Amino acid sequence: MTTFFELNLGKKIQQAISDMGFEEPSPIQAQCIPVVLTGSDVIGQAQTGTGKTAAFGIPLIEMAGPSKHVQALILTPTRELAIQVAGELRKIAKYKRTRTLPIYGGQSIGSQIRTLQQGVQIVIGTPGRILDHLRRGTLKLDKLKTLVLDEADEMLDMGFIEDIEAILKETPEDRQTLLFSATMPYEVKNLSKRYMNNPQNVSINRGEVTVPLIEQVYYKVLERTKLESLSRIIDSEEVELGIIFCRTKRGVDELTDALMSRGYLADGLHGDLSQAQRDRVMRKFRHTEIQLLVATDVAARGIDVENVTHVINFDIPQDPESYVHRIGRTGRAGKHGLALTLVTPPEFKLLKQIEKETKAKLISKEVPSLADVAERQTEIWRDRLVRTMQDGKLATYRAILSGLVDEFDPLDLAAAALKLASGEDFEAQESDYNFGETGGAPGMVRFFLNIGRSAKIGPSDLVKLISEEAGIPGGAIGKIDIFEKFTFVEVQEESAPFVFEALRKSRINGSRINLEPARPRERARK
Repeated sequence: MTTFFELNLGKKIQQAISDMGFEEPSPIQAQCIPVVLTGSDVIGQAQTGTGKTAAFGIPLIEMAGPSKHVQALILTPTRELAIQVAGELRKIAKYKRTRTLPIYGGQSIGSQIRTLQQGVQIVIGTPGRILDHLRRGTLKLDKLKTLVLDEADEMLDMGFIEDIEAILKETPEDRQTLLFSATMPYEVKNLSKRYMNNPQNVSINRGEVTVPLIEQVYYKVLERTKLESLSRIIDSEEVELGIIFCRTKRGVDELTDALMSRGYLADGLHGDLSQAQRDRVMRKFRHTEIQLLVATDVAARGIDVENVTHVINFDIPQDPESYVHRIGRTGRAGKHGLALTLVTPPEFKLLKQIEKETKAKLISKEVPSLADVAERQTEIWRDRLVRTMQDGKLATYRAILSGLVDEFDPLDLAAAALKLASGEDFEAQESDYNFGETGGAPGMVRFFLNIGRSAKIGPSDLVKLISEEAGIPGGAIGKIDIFEKFTFVEVQEESAPFVFEALRKSRINGSRINLEPARPRERARK
């Protein structure tokens, strides 16, 4: 199946699809559309960015009849996703008289009721507001033909299971049910077993999701210099529009404040914001009034902005599915995308798990030095200056400078203006660990560990542990002296901070490791 024509769709749908610029169906669309059109129940496993909305939207519009009662209901976890899905369906229904209505909290329920009274064939909404309409009697589902559960795993994570079950009880038993989910945890599988009839499974594997257009990179960073590392990475990249993911709501607030205090155009998005606040932030992001959107996974659901050039995992996701879901926010519409992940030493194992399960090899890059950042910023500002001069329209600025050029060197004036415009200070100092004199060989840092032969360890065990936990090559590990109850090990200076942070909370053979910089006098203990 290579074209939409082969899916035997009506001419009106074909024309709408052509207007949308779709040339051929994505894998999820090619597999789903024919099955949905047969009336079968479907379980679709696919992440955002695979075209799953059209995978159920196209057959829903195709099957919709002229009758003005609700024929299909689509449940989504967030207001943003409901709006996005409704917009997509309106485009598909461009040449058909199929009316769609998004229903969600934060919008006037009165206007929703009036539209429902006029007649709507397809309703898209969040569980809470849909249930509200059902209880008021303003939404009737007795003639419903198809129910769609979109982002089912997220709806269950957000605690909507009771609302979903209450809604299902208001629908006919012989309905068609379509369930789409990025992951398939037990709760989602249980829901499908209880409410679906012999569903057909459609799964798009990760290899088709993590498309080659998304370049995937990781940086080894220290927890205490994480913000500084992020700033240098942003400054060395041309981030036109970026989403930065944090693990917690508090993390979003703290990172947003830190970035704004450093002069970045940033704002945060998480579940504790009011709907008005969420709308304001998203409006600024879509209109590129902010460059960086800092968000949690749940808050970012439903965000569909085509021009996102970078996704940055400030906190590495806890599972491969979330990683794939996050990076799918960039590289949309055939454009090149870049996914950057910051990895602290204790998280190195998690990175390896993500690589293994997604079958993707992340490229390792060094955090740019201040000299690298300065050089890159110099290139960027040079290009901006040339473009600005070529564009002209400088009369106002020339008038400001005309009274100063006789008093000051024109080059100094230009340099001062550039410094004001850039807000950069390229004379900042590097900051890193200073372990002091540890008694190691030149270029090496010597560590003391509180375990020895009594813990049944040998040199090869230590090399393997340090290499895997800290993500450093075995060649970076030097002399190892193992005694009955303690050990000394030397590592290269540039790798020492990563070893220190990775091993402080580790275990080997069940024994808790206490690692600290050695002191020169401790050589006497041998």
